[in-house]
Amino acid sequence: MNKSPLISIITPVYNGGYPFIYCLLAMSRTQFTDYELIVVDDGSTDESAAIAHKFGAKVLQTSGREGPGAARNQGAEVAKGKYLCFIDADCEVCENAIADLAQKLQSQPQIDALFGSYDDAPAATNFIAQYKNLMHHYVHQQGSEDASTFWSGFGVIKRELFLQLGGFDIERYSRPCIEDIDLGYRLKQTDAKIHLAKELQVKHHKAWKLFGLIKTDIFDRGIPWTILLLSNKSNRINDLNLQTNSRISAIATYSLLLCLLASIFYAAAIIPSLILIMLLLILNWDTYLFFYQKRGFWFALRVIPLHWLYYFYAGLSFVIGTLAYWKTNLLSKDTISVEFPASS
Repeated sequence: MNKSPLISIITPVYNGGYPFIYCLLAMSRTQFTDYELIVVDDGSTDESAAIAHKFGAKVLQTSGREGPGAARNQGAEVAKGKYLCFIDADCEVCENAIADLAQKLQSQPQIDALFGSYDDAPAATNFIAQYKNLMHHYVHQQGSEDASTFWSGFGVIKRELFLQLGGFDIERYSRPCIEDIDLGYRLKQTDAKIHLAKELQVKHHKAWKLFGLIKTDIFDRGIPWTILLLSNKSNRINDLNLQTNSRISAIATYSLLLCLLASIFYAAAIIPSLILIMLLLILNWDTYLFFYQKRGFWFALRVIPLHWLYYFYAGLSFVIGTLAYWKTNLLSKDTISVEFPASS
């Protein structure tokens, strides 16, 4: 009888391309051997499944484009490991990350789940991709190690606990969205210990473009995250990109926009505009200093307007998400008020 591995690595893939090869190569280089590799092919039309077979992975097939959440759930059902380790197909684990992960799990069995972050050397070289991936790295490196959320790009959870919680909620999140954040909140509500392991990093290969970034941040992050926060007791969480500074910065960004518009008609409005610019620079000085140290002055200077644009559409996402939440609640109450007399 074969001994069950400590870790089951589960990677969902759809037309993974060359980043998927880098992903598998990086995992194959680890000196740690007490793991199994499960690749769930989500309807690929390229050679992803065949490539995974060549790397010795157990390859599963979904019924076709069910999404990474459903693929991860399918992998978890057949996994044998004590821990499930989710690694995205466009992420390349750095150095001895898997071996270090195993050592941490064995030395700290009280940890129920943990996740790492992107490294500070994204594979894609265009400005938007560098900005987005470096910002992710910065936010996670600044976060509390006693985390309140979860990240499936490189995230680990005890298999028994994952199955008890029903895995990723693919009914509520039928497309790639915030299903990992939702899982983290459900974990926290059970008093599970979630650890942010800042030293465990992966290199991200996604070449973000501006339109795709804004679309994802609004429709796949901001709006559903707002609805999740409002519908859970977790709305008091002050972690990762939910810090107080970020909230104040969003308000200051809108105030600045109003003042700049007002300055067209009233020259005196330029004074509060300058004050708000200074406030935004002060509130986010550590962030801009990070970009300066990593990529130089010109890069950091270009980050500032892009970062303020993020605060603008993050605020917009919050408003839309709030309206969507209350609309759903009102419709639910209306349904109850109509149906109740009929049942009496």
